[in-house]
Amino acid sequence: MKKIIVSIDGPAGSGKQRIAKYIAKKYKFYHLDSGVLYRRITLLVIKKRVDLKNLKKIKEVINNIEYLSPRNHRILRTEVVSKNASIISKILFVRKFVNNQQKLIVARKLKRYRGCVIDGRDIGSKVFTNAKYKLFIDVKAKIRANRRHKQLIELGEKSIYGKILKEIILRDKADINRKESPLIIPRNSIIIDNSSSFKNTTNQINKVLRKI
Repeated sequence: MKKIIVSIDGPAGSGKQRIAKYIAKKYKFYHLDSGVLYRRITLLVIKKRVDLKNLKKIKEVINNIEYLSPRNHRILRTEVVSKNASIISKILFVRKFVNNQQKLIVARKLKRYRGCVIDGRDIGSKVFTNAKYKLFIDVKAKIRANRRHKQLIELGEKSIYGKILKEIILRDKADINRKESPLIIPRNSIIIDNSSSFKNTTNQINKVLRKI
């Protein structure tokens, strides 16, 4: 049986992780959240009190990583990690390291699973350009800000909607205009609108993946 790779790209807060989890469960695929890898590196950098402008020290942290776990954790979703991860993820050698880790993890997991679904912001355009199915998740900034605001409140953090919206707009601009692996709609990808109900989203996805 031929192994299948599904790439999921989209802006911050578009619901890529939830969609990837849905696909993984329905089609019995392994789910890899590329953002977790960046967040884990970010958490290590924060714990070691490394200045984000000190690339030499960040590289030392990277070089001392023996194994980068793809497992998610509540602490990785806090606002301080999220903000710093957006800075860390722009560094070229960090991106190269994470991209290599993703390929190693997927190669390993495809020995046990019939397919892998990977979500991020350059998966179909840069990391897995040969993915069988490429999805791009589209959601307006205001909707993403509202969802993130509610998520932070549930995590017990203080959150101001207007501030979150501004940060998301700035994050989108940075992701689209960054020099290395900018956020784009990958070639041959299918746009999924995740603005309304999740049922509506899954209906769109199942139409695309109906032949799996």
